Amino acid sequence: MLSRAARAFAVSLAVTFALSSVAACGSDGAGDTASGDDRAPLEIWVRKPPGSNTEKTHQKLAADFTAATGVPARVTALFDDFETKLQQAAAQKKLPDLIVNDTAQLGTLVKQGLVRQVDKGGLAGGDQLIPQAWDAARAADGKYYGVPFSAQTFALLVRRDWREKLGLAQPTSWDQLDALASAFTTGDPDGNGKADTYGYVVPGSTKRGYLDWYASSFLWSAGGDYFTGEPGSLKPAIAGERSVAAVERLKKQFCTDRSVVPGAVTAETTQAHPLFETGKGGIYLTGPYNMARFDKSLGKDKYEVVPLPAGPGGRSAVLAEGENVYLMAGSKNPKGQQRYAEYLAGPAGQRTGMAGDTDGTVVRLPVNRTVDLAAERTDARWQVFDKVYREAGRYAPAVPEWTPFRQASAETLNAVVADCGSDPKAALDKLASTFAAELKKQGAGS
Repeated sequence: MLSRAARAFAVSLAVTFALSSVAACGSDGAGDTASGDDRAPLEIWVRKPPGSNTEKTHQKLAADFTAATGVPARVTALFDDFETKLQQAAAQKKLPDLIVNDTAQLGTLVKQGLVRQVDKGGLAGGDQLIPQAWDAARAADGKYYGVPFSAQTFALLVRRDWREKLGLAQPTSWDQLDALASAFTTGDPDGNGKADTYGYVVPGSTKRGYLDWYASSFLWSAGGDYFTGEPGSLKPAIAGERSVAAVERLKKQFCTDRSVVPGAVTAETTQAHPLFETGKGGIYLTGPYNMARFDKSLGKDKYEVVPLPAGPGGRSAVLAEGENVYLMAGSKNPKGQQRYAEYLAGPAGQRTGMAGDTDGTVVRLPVNRTVDLAAERTDARWQVFDKVYREAGRYAPAVPEWTPFRQASAETLNAVVADCGSDPKAALDKLASTFAAELKKQGAGS
């Protein structure tokens, strides 16, 4: 009988072999589109909670596609451990035909050979897509491995009723923003006579790199960065003067001002959302997808959407994210894969995916420039997010695999804010060394 270590090694070899086999079957995008059964059923995985309205929107998209083309398409919604389940499917050589997943997963999927290259010029309607959205589908090698589907960026959701009760204006600078957070913490904005409110709601967990995900907008807006240099010869910039200043400010909010909701260092977004809607915190940097939820649970009249003010030096750069359609390697219907991706990125798919002002939206901001956001949604607050995306949106760095960097950054930031005696500069110096080693490992740095 094999030992546990031997069994683990055998499984590792099996997974590696399976991934290599899948990649070999479908890595050549041009060849794939020239063969295969273009009527074969399509299996689509989406990273959405099963039973949710977002799943229902994806099911409608698939049904509409089938009605228009005659190609059967079936959607499976998965949320928890999506990436793990995808790995298991790859090991079993049972990958879906397409997945709709985060833009941040691009590098990992390419590295593992699970997705095939997209011919941007050969994609019907590809010239209608916003150039900035295509940036999220371009890998470190300059090639495209996904089709843009949805874009999003972040803005501040602020308790307007609290702000007005305290007689304060909307923040237009970081100092004003911090002052507002402190006032929410000390000024009893809900009027219950208890010290039970705070300023910032922060998803500060290390899981899936949440704290880095939150802090990146502040890092860039402060003039800091993760890397400097050109692709292939990148160097860490995370310990630079402006990067350090951004982290010191974050630590101050946690440790000196104490204007962050307690428990933030272990909070994922699923724990952070209730902190805003139940009146624990009054300032939340988050995406437009939460508005429908908070309108119901909190009340649309109680909060407002405010752009993140420019950082020191007048710069504003806010994390841009979204989802791509990924064409998985080894599909029996590569032509159908591309047709489905074209449909999702096309005007009809984009409009259906937007789902009006409901919480079923899977297209948060349209990536197709022929789709008029204002015509599809009556809620003018979406325009704030759209303006931020177009003027200040910035995607995560294009490295072969972003996940290790994001995770290392989240763990460093989490340790800094959890220990008020920490030294941000020393922590970031250590992180820079980690970055340098990972860049070298990925062949992305000198």
